[in-house]
Amino acid sequence: QVQLVESGGGLVQAGGSLRLSCATSGGTFSTYAMGWFRRAPGKKREFVAAVNWSGGSTHYADSVKGRFTISRDNAKNTVYLQMNSLKPEDTAVYYCNAVNVFGTYWGPGTQVTVSS
Repeated sequence: QVQLVESGGGLVQAGGSLRLSCATSGGTFSTYAMGWFRRAPGKKREFVAAVNWSGGSTHYADSVKGRFTISRDNAKNTVYLQMNSLKPEDTAVYYCNAVNVFGTYWGPGTQVTVSS
């Protein structure tokens, strides 16, 4: 079973950038589609971005399109989320997930706080 650990969160001013990483272990990384989700205070978890097993196909929520970029390095078993032009409404706990035919797996999350 794959295990996921996010890192790279923190406090940043509006307009700034952060790069989140999600390191995986215990599974065959290249067999998983990977995604990023977030949960803001008082709100439900929402989709942010996803990438297929090869990295050749990506998908983004409208709210982050043009500002966030998802990528993966299958040699390092890691998926990334580059976040630029951050806004206060991007403040949330960010989670990565891994999906294959056997199930969906989640990391514990990393906090991102954007100050105005």
